[in-house]
Amino acid sequence: MTTTEKIANAKKRIDELERLIKYWNVSDHDEEKILNFTMNTENKVA
Repeated sequence: MTTTEKIANAKKRIDELERLIKYWNVSDHDEEKILNFTMNTENKVA
């Protein structure tokens, strides 16, 4: 992979992260976009 390709891939990742940050900032004020993840834990004996 050349340096130019590495730079292009890094820019794509930065753009994606910026879009996610904007989405998260908007979703903080929009309850419909909040996702609730439940943890399912079980007690197991080794």
